Amino acid sequence: MLSVYVVFSFLDTSIKYLVLAGLAPLFIAWVRFSVHVVLVMGLFRGWQNIGRFRAVNLKAHILRGMLLAGSTLCNIVALRTLQLAETTSIYFFGPMVITALAGPLLGEWAGWRRWLAILAGFIGVLVITRPGIGVFGIGHLFALGSMLSNSLYVIMTRRMAATETPESLIFYSALAPAVILSPTLFFSATLPADAWHWTILLLLGVFGGGGHWLLIRAYKLATATALAPYPYSQMIWMIGFGYFIFGQFPDGWTLGGAAIIVASGLYILHREHRLRVRNKAALDAETGELAKKL
Repeated sequence: MLSVYVVFSFLDTSIKYLVLAGLAPLFIAWVRFSVHVVLVMGLFRGWQNIGRFRAVNLKAHILRGMLLAGSTLCNIVALRTLQLAETTSIYFFGPMVITALAGPLLGEWAGWRRWLAILAGFIGVLVITRPGIGVFGIGHLFALGSMLSNSLYVIMTRRMAATETPESLIFYSALAPAVILSPTLFFSATLPADAWHWTILLLLGVFGGGGHWLLIRAYKLATATALAPYPYSQMIWMIGFGYFIFGQFPDGWTLGGAAIIVASGLYILHREHRLRVRNKAALDAETGELAKKL
């Protein structure tokens, strides 16, 4: 899981490097997803067992892919003006949005403690963006759009995981955006100027596809609860890459807001873990009483 977020940090850093070099966001996104498709077919040897990529609900896969494409495009545009640490801090508000939306969309309603944590996380976002004092800009708006789109993508993944194979989820999440974005190549294909930029561009799909493959491997080896805190390790890498590659270091407002968001997110994870343990204990006790009666 630590490797996952190192790879994803490479992905965002490379995207920022390319967009600052003048490449169009639509073209960057298309290449990222197209290489991802090829890589997934190679990693899972799709030609040997095409059945593992069978889609039970193709429309849902397409919608989920569109959400991931929207999140990626918004993130690319945001990285044009924001620091890596800023976009990552806003992105960390995603688990709180997922917790809030899980009630109406999945029937998983949060209690008052988690709602207070969501509110605290939102305050952290306000600390970073500081609307009303001339700091909030178009980059922050796109970063928020990326986070919201990704939150809906995660919720759809939760719903589809019960009926779809892991291979189909990772395959169609890249295939759908690649197909949808293909018509935009006629007006967005600004080719890299040299081999160095071509290499970075092609590596986007490796970072994206490889990161998702590592994510699947992580969840096969450990529980979701055990892995939940590790995404926050990405902040360390993003601050480091931002400083050494772009000469940018987040200010105190960004670091303070990020700390509030991370603390709120960790509390929600802790609270949900306790509730799962309590519910499991209650279920085991009920099962035991029923066994005595039988």
